Amino acid sequence: MSGVRVVELGMWLAGPAAGGILADWGADVVKIEPPKGDPARTFQRMLGGDLPTNPVFELDNRSKRSVVLDLGTEEGRALALELVDTADVFLTNIRISALRRAGLDPESLRRRDPRLVYAIVSGYGLHGAEANRPAYDIAAYWARSGIAASLTPPGANLPFQRGGMGDHSVAMTAAAMISAALFARERTGNGDLVSTSLLRQGAYTIGFDVNTALMWGSSISVGTRAAMGNPAINNYTAKDGRRFWIVGLEGERHWPPLARAVGHPEWLDDERFATPAARFQNATQLIGLLDEAFATKTLQEWEVVFDSEPDFFWAPVQSVDELLNDPQFHAAGGLVDVPFDEGTWTMLATPADFEVHRAGPRFRAPELGEHTHEVLVELGRSDAEIAALEASGTTAAACDTATA
Repeated sequence: MSGVRVVELGMWLAGPAAGGILADWGADVVKIEPPKGDPARTFQRMLGGDLPTNPVFELDNRSKRSVVLDLGTEEGRALALELVDTADVFLTNIRISALRRAGLDPESLRRRDPRLVYAIVSGYGLHGAEANRPAYDIAAYWARSGIAASLTPPGANLPFQRGGMGDHSVAMTAAAMISAALFARERTGNGDLVSTSLLRQGAYTIGFDVNTALMWGSSISVGTRAAMGNPAINNYTAKDGRRFWIVGLEGERHWPPLARAVGHPEWLDDERFATPAARFQNATQLIGLLDEAFATKTLQEWEVVFDSEPDFFWAPVQSVDELLNDPQFHAAGGLVDVPFDEGTWTMLATPADFEVHRAGPRFRAPELGEHTHEVLVELGRSDAEIAALEASGTTAAACDTATA
């Protein structure tokens, strides 16, 4: 993405996360912020009080430049339009009604520059009676899309998602659609309006369920550990209390190594367990027997046994701390060093690597308004003109993000 300029007008996570991926890939992402800043900056106070960094904001905003513009003023809106005139991509997750008030709606900007790729991440889509309904990912992605209900056993409490799950998922879709639109522009010379929504992303996440309901008119029941129809796809607990999943999706292929691993090769000829249908009918009994077997060894001991069977597929259930100490996670490129003012901070990498055109974070997330002066100079403003804009409150230079 080197040489591509993205102007981002976003808040919280979904839009900025997409911009963060593009910034990691080398794009020049100029982040327009209101005088009080992207509200995601408040995560620092919400999560840690006086801690010196803002991990949530850093992940989605590193390698960007921050410009403060008050879009409630005529001058601020004019500067925003002038900035968009320099862009290849305009990226936003602001509601359409607010974008229209600012003159930054798709119709206005695409008339102004037919080559512009206009990318918008919404809660519920761009059309329909609820297109302007406010949404966070826990509402549109988690609750309304069917994910939460599909993970809830009958009579149980609804599960809570972790922060930003839907936002980071939809951000990857947004980065992909922007890349495709830029590729098409190279061929045709024309930009595009590309959009995705948290609601659509949530439905796609549980595509197994949604498409089964569409094509068969039936739902997939919520799995319960004690009665999984295929006991070879289930979680179990070792002697030391550590949990793990076995993932024997193919019954004929994966059942024999499971039976051998737990020391019961005779189960292969046992009429209760010899076929997938028999294991389904006797699942509760088989799961109970497997529970007893797995309780005889620690997970470290089981790992040696499991790895002796090439067709035994499994994974440990890890905490975040365990993930960060997992050698394979490091080998897979899961972490990256981000340059800060003094030294570097190790942070989570965005989930794509390029062998030839290598990319990665170039600098920390910006302070609020850190690059206002720099970017306005690029737009041709003199120091005196910039000082006047700051005095009027239309723009602002860098300020302390901890108090912004």
